[in-house]
Amino acid sequence: MLAVQASLAGEGEGFRHGAVASVNPLATAAGVNALKRGGNAVDAAIATALTLGVVDGHNSGIGGGCFILMRAADGTLTCIDGRETAPAKAHRDLFVIQGKLDEEASKTGPLASGVPGALAAYDLALAKHGKLKLADLLLPAAELADKGFAIDEAYEHRLEGLADKLKLFPASAAILLKPDGSPLKKGDLLVQKDLAATYRAVAEHGIGWFYHGEFAQKAAAWMAANGGIMTAEDFAGYQPKLREPLHTRYRGCDIIGMPPPSSGGVHVAQILGMMEAFPIKELPTVKRIHMITEAMKLAFADRAFWLGDPDFAPVPRGLIDPGYLADLRARIDPEKATPVPAHGTPPKPNDDVFGKHTTHLSTADAEGNWVALTQTVNTAFGSKVIIPGTGVVMNNEMDDFSAQPGAPNAFKLVGAEANAVAGGKRPLSSMSPTIVLKDGKPILSVGAAGGPTIISQTLLAISNIIDLGMSPKEALTAPRFHHQWAPDLLKIESAFGEETLKQIESLGHTLDRSKGFGACQCVMFDDGTGTLVPAHDPRNAGGADGF
Repeated sequence: MLAVQASLAGEGEGFRHGAVASVNPLATAAGVNALKRGGNAVDAAIATALTLGVVDGHNSGIGGGCFILMRAADGTLTCIDGRETAPAKAHRDLFVIQGKLDEEASKTGPLASGVPGALAAYDLALAKHGKLKLADLLLPAAELADKGFAIDEAYEHRLEGLADKLKLFPASAAILLKPDGSPLKKGDLLVQKDLAATYRAVAEHGIGWFYHGEFAQKAAAWMAANGGIMTAEDFAGYQPKLREPLHTRYRGCDIIGMPPPSSGGVHVAQILGMMEAFPIKELPTVKRIHMITEAMKLAFADRAFWLGDPDFAPVPRGLIDPGYLADLRARIDPEKATPVPAHGTPPKPNDDVFGKHTTHLSTADAEGNWVALTQTVNTAFGSKVIIPGTGVVMNNEMDDFSAQPGAPNAFKLVGAEANAVAGGKRPLSSMSPTIVLKDGKPILSVGAAGGPTIISQTLLAISNIIDLGMSPKEALTAPRFHHQWAPDLLKIESAFGEETLKQIESLGHTLDRSKGFGACQCVMFDDGTGTLVPAHDPRNAGGADGF
């Protein structure tokens, strides 16, 4: 096993039966409770995910989508794409009005949402590898929604910044704002009776109630009355997809990631592939940041051009070809920042292709089941629309398409034709749930939240553990940096220290200093103690627990 694992004993509590790490302690507790009721890591993951939809609804919920990566106790790898799909009536120029891009329409209101995939993906995950029933996991979450919970500082902050947009939609305002229109404050009780009723209806009737029944009808009626294009037929036609996991190697470990329409799996693999030739452990901090940043730039330039839904656009497997990565690596100057004018061209770009705001959670159990699950409604509170009578916050994943090729989205990411809007298509995502194996055994489940920084956070956590020998807690606490090619800015945490930042700047990087960004969670196996060690990002309240 990795050398770092021997250092974990005594550093933090490890658990022998199972472990859960998420962005919210109430959600983590729900996952642990599922384990205690006889469930496995898959059940724990879905319980955590459903509870996050209650207590962390500004980030994710059943009105959004997810990617689920599972390693079952028998060694089976399963990859579920629960990404939202564009309504059938969507088209390339949906957000172009009189030749000009309407930047708000893809972010707020009835045109911003894709057909939610999270609930269908949860159901499929449980059918594949779970022990408990979906109803067993929905009902405790429904009870929490019914009774209410005290919102934390992060929830208050999101409400405060978005109150004016939430006021545009009466059902959203009625639940998330006070009667006078002011946002709830830290410590105020958020009660979600409609969401509780929705969860209970799904528990009683199954996901058909959501995709073929009452919820789909209510959503379609609201959309039709408010200028949307999503229909009940769009809901009825939704299917989660089983994808082939992306399998690469890094320093003797197997890196199992998400294939497209996740860009995360491809680019974590790309960047690690470039990094493997660098002596990361021996490099001084400034040189290490510089070299990894240059690799990030090259990968994100490829993202902008090549990545999209593989069912609609050819996404080259050659992006992770060792020879291509060697060519990219050769473009990195160890002494200074190098401009990246455009994407690279991998081998056989049209012939060898992949087959047809956010939160992450990781779970594992003693039987050998491991899960990495990342889910989202995109930006905070998604489209800001709650479908009346349901309590469900609808996503704004349509903004993850290239609303107009070359135009940046909410995260300043640009895209090309491969990620253009089309009916039934899944938008490109940065979500990067990852499982790491050593000698065929799982040792790490990791992923993150935070738009395109998800990719950087995930690969840095992996490198911090594998290359630098950090414990999970240390790996997530370490300062971060991120470069996404466009804009040409190195987002970097000030915790590196001003002297280090100045030295990095002297290499030609334009810095975007940050007090802190992202939210990364992981579970790691401690070979020294034979326990599972969960860790949550210290930049957020979070919860890491087990039994």
